[in-house]
Amino acid sequence: MTKQTDKSNDTKGGFGSKIGFILAAAGSAVGLGNIWRFPYLAAKYGGGFFLLVYLIFAVTFGFALMITEIAIGRRTGKSVIGAYKDVHPKFGAMGWLAMLIPALILPYYCVIGGWVLKYMCTFITGQGADAAEKLYAPVGGGEATLTFFEHFIGMIGQPVVFFLVYVAINALVVMLGVEKGIEKVSKFLMPVLLVLIIGISIYTLTMDGAMEGLKYYVLPDFSDFSAGKLFKTVAAAVGQLFYSMSIAMGIMITYGSYMRKEDSLEGSVRQIEVFDTAVAFLAGLIIVPGVFVFSGGSAGSLQAGPSLMFITLPKVFQAMPAGQFIGAAFFVLVALAAMTSSISLMETVTAVVMEKFSMGRKKAACVVFVFTVLLGLVSVFGFNIWADVTVFGMDFLTFFDTVTNNIMMPILALLTCVLIGYVVGTSYIEEEAEREGQKFHSKLLFKVMIKFICPVCMVIILITPFVTEL
Repeated sequence: MTKQTDKSNDTKGGFGSKIGFILAAAGSAVGLGNIWRFPYLAAKYGGGFFLLVYLIFAVTFGFALMITEIAIGRRTGKSVIGAYKDVHPKFGAMGWLAMLIPALILPYYCVIGGWVLKYMCTFITGQGADAAEKLYAPVGGGEATLTFFEHFIGMIGQPVVFFLVYVAINALVVMLGVEKGIEKVSKFLMPVLLVLIIGISIYTLTMDGAMEGLKYYVLPDFSDFSAGKLFKTVAAAVGQLFYSMSIAMGIMITYGSYMRKEDSLEGSVRQIEVFDTAVAFLAGLIIVPGVFVFSGGSAGSLQAGPSLMFITLPKVFQAMPAGQFIGAAFFVLVALAAMTSSISLMETVTAVVMEKFSMGRKKAACVVFVFTVLLGLVSVFGFNIWADVTVFGMDFLTFFDTVTNNIMMPILALLTCVLIGYVVGTSYIEEEAEREGQKFHSKLLFKVMIKFICPVCMVIILITPFVTEL
């Protein structure tokens, strides 16, 4: 747009191709939320009914917010702090919120990434049976009652080592830059991820009894349908979009600032959506039928979070034919998905440091590395030496996750809707989507969503915890 914007892009680099941008943005969107949270929610909220609700919101709500953030990034050519201030000077504070969200998510996300690396190494070295069956005694002695996962996070040394290795890999990629680091890594990792997830899902569906799990996953369950369940399903589906599409984290604004001006904004967003939704659905084809078969059809086994990923699934792989190999492939898949997301989180924070402190990329990445390690160790120690310390009854990792995902991200998304829908006007985004003669086919949908539907959805997410309590 302006000379200043073009200069900004030249200084900090950019994606060298459209496919590079799409794969990097899709890689950011495809993360741990797709692999374990999406299948769990689908199973919990009526199978096919949740899938239908999610798909509708992905192509409407998710599309509107994602194209808004990418357009802001590409139009301003700045990091999140400078971008919001450039859109409207009085909304500059939103940029600091948009920077704080990934800064808080990145450390604890890397802690979980370290857990994934541990399990990947465990299965690759042929010790998957230990992760599935072996019990350990608590520190100080006593009966062996701890699972492999509980024993691992309860230690100090190993969790710290795997966490540090994971953060270091992320920092190295970010140091290499946008085109030589993020784009090149995404072009390699995303196709590998797609091949793995398709292959494992096909294998899972060939197991005896898998079709019953598939029906449980994809067929709508209206047996206990009610207005209350519809409300919770909508809230869960919209909330999942934040996890699945990297919305309201500042990531898409950052990546948008690296996007080439001549590439179609609308077309790119649609392709990112398809890739992200396909991976989430395929993850469900791996997890839901597999767990369903080896738990004897128990829906209670499909728990969210660490329990599903690190306790239940190793048992499923242990019971599978060729389970050691499938388990290794699965955790390689999860490691790739986690890595592409955490790289985008680190890049978002690094871009802010570079811009605000006029710092070179390598030096800025080192600063973010140190910050990530220091804050991440808080979450690591929250499961061992600081296990007795809680914040509002939550361990540190859960606290950071709850504050960012349930409070900060919906607030940022709501404020973004107000800024674009009612302060600067939707034309701000439409002009960017239509630059150089490009068509914006979903203009009417975008206007309706950003001005009316998206703000209502944000309010629903914010009030859902209180409504649920009542």
